[in-house]
Amino acid sequence: MQKTFIGPQLRRLRQERGETQGAMAKALGISASYVNLLENNERSVSVAVLLRLFEAYGVDWRDIEKDDSAALLADLRVALQDPLFTGARPDLPQLRAALVHAPDLATAFLRLHRAQGAALDRLSALGNTDAESLPTPEAAVHMVFRRNRNHFPTLEEAASRFWPLLPPRDEIYTALKSRLRDKHGVTTRLLRVEEMPGTLRSYDADRREIRLSEALDHPNRAFQLVHMCALLGHRELLDELTKRADLADPVALARLRIELANYFAAAVLMPYTAFLAEARATKYDFDHLATRFGVSFEQACHRATTLQREGAQGVPFFFLRIDKGGNVTKRFNATEFPLAEYGGACPRLDIHTSFRTPGRIVPQYVEMPDGSRFFTFARTVDRPTWARHAQDNRLAVAMGCASEHAPAIGYAEPLSASAPVTPIGINCRICPRTACDQRAHQAVIQTAPVDEKRRGATRFDG
Repeated sequence: MQKTFIGPQLRRLRQERGETQGAMAKALGISASYVNLLENNERSVSVAVLLRLFEAYGVDWRDIEKDDSAALLADLRVALQDPLFTGARPDLPQLRAALVHAPDLATAFLRLHRAQGAALDRLSALGNTDAESLPTPEAAVHMVFRRNRNHFPTLEEAASRFWPLLPPRDEIYTALKSRLRDKHGVTTRLLRVEEMPGTLRSYDADRREIRLSEALDHPNRAFQLVHMCALLGHRELLDELTKRADLADPVALARLRIELANYFAAAVLMPYTAFLAEARATKYDFDHLATRFGVSFEQACHRATTLQREGAQGVPFFFLRIDKGGNVTKRFNATEFPLAEYGGACPRLDIHTSFRTPGRIVPQYVEMPDGSRFFTFARTVDRPTWARHAQDNRLAVAMGCASEHAPAIGYAEPLSASAPVTPIGINCRICPRTACDQRAHQAVIQTAPVDEKRRGATRFDG
């Protein structure tokens, strides 16, 4: 077992119960001095002590041992790119030390910074006087996935038991309809677009009937049926995971439940071991993976971000989806890449350029303001077409990873080791690159006045 430090969690547990270190030591059968060493992270915790914690306090050792430091570190690095901290940014060793010795302080700092960001966004909207500064439902769900490193072992286990015998790929849709009928008493009906205006899937609980729109292509029809299998057959598991998330907002809870059901559907259609093996063998050729597993390009990309099982990890990717207006419509992250929580993506990311070359992969090396480098690739994806007047429903997705993983990805092969690296930021609201010729907004905390004697690359760079 690797060394595990639980000092802050142990101190919080003791303080919540109003106990002294001596009282906790007695309950655990160890010395008070040893409790003190554990709380100060001067000793790693043993399996025996973790088991005693469960016996004495009813605390699941998997919960107390859970390490959120990677996600917290990435989020701290994002927050500290704010121009407010220019010239006074803690370095990486300081941040790591803060997470080891004061994780609650780091979490409180991030909560404050997000509240400030939300408040600034609301102020810029002029007319919205709502003082509440909670994150949006989408941001709250994103944080739940980040805390879990975009990987949910219990959903993976349930997905691995889904098929008693995996049917042939060309029979999965039929097998899913049979499973829903035989196991849940639910029938499936495909309806014309005009019979389901503005709707791709609906479930009539009274009639025990799933209705699918013919606007859905075959991979998405199968995906929607597995999604319904999750909602109907794994209600208790979804309840448990949403309860653990500790979200107060009912909108965020409903959104989380949907995303967890989507996770389950992806895990069923793209089994972990087989998908990881094929991804490695093809150097993450997502067109090939989509064809091999009978899913869409976007679904294959999203699945790749979840391959974070201990001892069997894939390349840690981030996933970003935008619309033609540059709005971020979906994001998942298994890396330290700082995805925008508010506003759009950086205009220097070639995900925007991909709209000019639909269906083609656009590779790019990028560098964040803190010097970290990533390899990214982007491509457009098609959405269901409803009618003649709404044919161009394209979105664009970008995948990326730390540059050291680029040799494992075939899309990086056209770029040489000396390929140009594009300097980017998180988004214009907090990007410190004042001389950027793509800047759309002045950084909200940047208070230096514009120099009237000089005209820079943009009106914000005087």
